[in-house]
Amino acid sequence: MVLTAGINHYKKAPPMNRIALGIVSDEVSPDFDEAVRHAHPWGISIYELRVVKSGRIPAVDGAEIRSIQSLVKNNGLRISALSPGIFKYPLSETAKLEAEVTGVLPKTLSMAREFGASIVIVFGFQRFQGEGPGNFIRAVELMRRAAEQAGKLGITLAIENEPGFWCDSGSNTARLIAAVNSPSLRANWDPCNGYGTPEVPYPQGYDAVKRYIANVHVKDTKQGSLIQCVPVGEGAVDWKGQIRALVRDRVVQHVTIETHCLPLIDRSKQNVDTLKKYLDEAYAS
Repeated sequence: MVLTAGINHYKKAPPMNRIALGIVSDEVSPDFDEAVRHAHPWGISIYELRVVKSGRIPAVDGAEIRSIQSLVKNNGLRISALSPGIFKYPLSETAKLEAEVTGVLPKTLSMAREFGASIVIVFGFQRFQGEGPGNFIRAVELMRRAAEQAGKLGITLAIENEPGFWCDSGSNTARLIAAVNSPSLRANWDPCNGYGTPEVPYPQGYDAVKRYIANVHVKDTKQGSLIQCVPVGEGAVDWKGQIRALVRDRVVQHVTIETHCLPLIDRSKQNVDTLKKYLDEAYAS
């Protein structure tokens, strides 16, 4: 390992009664070792796994996973969630979605158990204009099957809202989760991904979905949800207001930075500093 026991001398994460900061590790580097060497001195001990050197979770090299597990265990880190990038196909792609439900998802859930991660992030099926109510029923059925698998292992599936999906806005995400009606299905709320829907992400989208939120992604944009991402506070999302609401409502114990703008290391550090400031202001008010 590149890191040594000395890493434990860095500042620990905030206590659980204050919202902590986490980060998607590949938003610093796909090399988890390198990501932690940069982010841990910033006060980050919570990491979401999405892409590592050998690929996207769970189709990754076993030796790399064992190395990450060792680094996590030996340095007091926590893996909060895994993101396999599934359920991005339209509902017409029956065979591909079935392969994800029966193959990719079980492998991810098993890996989440190994890491002690309580959340697996999924998406809400690509949606085309004019799709009828029958497809919504199909979406509910597929997501219910997925949630049942997760529930048996004590893991929560969290749907990340995404433009062009059945779960794009806060209200549409809440609608699908309510229809599935499973305690193992919740929302990975991404206000930036909700920008450009008919809702204003905060406060409208947040208010619609907040009772279901299990995880929050933090990034910002000036155009569209993903077209022109910028550091937090420089875009269209009201992150000051959203952070105040998360502090007030106590719906999560940490938020996860998903930088999405270059250079990754510099912008990720900038986002950490900005969010610390917003949290300080929220707790002081």
